[in-house]
Amino acid sequence: MRDRTLATALLPALAVLAASHAGAQQRTAADPLVPADTIVQVGAHTWVIPDRDVGLVPNVGIVVGTSATLVIDPGLGRRNGETVLRQVRRLSPGNAIYVASTHFHTEHTTGFLAFPEEARYVGSTIQLEEFRQGGAQQIRSFSGRSPLTAELLRDATVFEADITFDREHRLDLGAVRVRLVVVGPTHTRGDTGFLIEEDGVLFTGDVVMNQSFLAARAESSMRAWLRAFDIFEAMRPRVIVPAHGKIGDGSLIAANRAVMTTIDTRVRALKAGGMSLEDIVRTVQTELQARHPGWPRANGIPAAVRTAYAESSGTTGGGGDAGP
Repeated sequence: MRDRTLATALLPALAVLAASHAGAQQRTAADPLVPADTIVQVGAHTWVIPDRDVGLVPNVGIVVGTSATLVIDPGLGRRNGETVLRQVRRLSPGNAIYVASTHFHTEHTTGFLAFPEEARYVGSTIQLEEFRQGGAQQIRSFSGRSPLTAELLRDATVFEADITFDREHRLDLGAVRVRLVVVGPTHTRGDTGFLIEEDGVLFTGDVVMNQSFLAARAESSMRAWLRAFDIFEAMRPRVIVPAHGKIGDGSLIAANRAVMTTIDTRVRALKAGGMSLEDIVRTVQTELQARHPGWPRANGIPAAVRTAYAESSGTTGGGGDAGP
């Protein structure tokens, strides 16, 4: 039986989520640990362990059905995975466990190492290819960030999935279904959204964020990103859980589309006026940062500009990089 003591009633989602982020305006330099003492319910079947605006900590999702539980983005390394697993067992003792990630980056995957052998990892073929190609390098890179990240990742490895799919998959957890849809190449090629169908909760990874620039990278596609917004909007989510930062409602999709459309439109206009690519990058970045002062991940703007520039010429490739 599920543990219903977490919340005596299902509070309005946004009020609960706002409280979980009270006073947090910027990423902090706190230790990258999934909080053991904070969890919020955002749907009848869906809980979130919020990142509390701490870098290298994702918003962790736990979706509880009558027979199985899905964990979305289990955290950085074994210790964080153990924190998540304790919540899973408290909320759904005896359930089968699935684990999945919005994308292959280290803080979204390696917590799986804490889960029991019978837990099943679910991933798209694209995301798993990225993990095989770049996961080990990311683990090494993240391990060098601090003594604590080195400790958290000391036994982290690249692993294989138990269940794979191409572009779309559905999980039936018993009384609740989860739709997994690959929408990349956006932040990564294998970016995956998770719609908790009965709850109207959508986990968007880094594809839709809240008061943050989008972390475009060299492999990003502006066309894919705009198409991802269409896919997500058609799902009509009530609550959106981004990979990092504050959780919001369905209006975040339109807000993110407005920023990316602005980039695309400005690039085309400035390019038509004869401006060089590097001048366009500087101009668009200056304009956007002036319009949204204090938003994080501004280092993703150049890559978004470059991919818009390339795709306006019928070529591909964005260039640049943005942190996880």
